Amino acid sequence: MAKYMFRASYTQSGLKGLIAEGGTGRREALRQTVESVGGTLEGFYYAFGENDLYLITDLPDETAALSLSLNIAAAGALTVSVTVLLTPETVDEAVAQGVSYRLPGA
Repeated sequence: MAKYMFRASYTQSGLKGLIAEGGTGRREALRQTVESVGGTLEGFYYAFGENDLYLITDLPDETAALSLSLNIAAAGALTVSVTVLLTPETVDEAVAQGVSYRLPGA
């Protein structure tokens, strides 16, 4: 499983749904949505600022992440962007991996 962070902002229709269902109602609905693609919802936070909502998920693969993003955005209640989250161990593996690279013009 890989971790993904979904950042979302409500549209006008999404805000109407949030007001009707409340924050915990929307959390439960999105938990079920994440589970429908084989994932788990690790964190769910509302926020002030550029984004209204942050979800931290564990998902089987990028296909599941893309499916969630596409289907949630297509519903029209949220605009969505997704970030792959990496563990420190993954960074260690990347640093240890040899790469053959030549600077431009070198």
